[in-house]
Amino acid sequence: MKTVKMLIAMIALLASMAAYALDLDGAKGQGLVGEQPDGYLGVVKATPAAVELVADINQKRRDAYERIAKQNGITLDQVARLAGQKAIDKTDAGDYVRTPDGQWVTK
Repeated sequence: MKTVKMLIAMIALLASMAAYALDLDGAKGQGLVGEQPDGYLGVVKATPAAVELVADINQKRRDAYERIAKQNGITLDQVARLAGQKAIDKTDAGDYVRTPDGQWVTK
């Protein structure tokens, strides 16, 4: 019986932690992260969760950009900059984007 109660408590704890996990849309909506012209996500307001999210997403983006660059015979930088412009264009009003001079502004 004690094991069952402990298991239920652990499941409840994990479920509550998942509810607090930061996702990209939530982080953008809270003004913690924003899109940059270089194709990568940037931290607007540093929190441990935002920094971790940005690192994870940027690694996945870099991997995808490398694949696309190899497939098309262009540089990683070319792919990243094109993706950055598309991401900025698609950014919702009120979310942050970084200008080419490095300033964070809301779109």
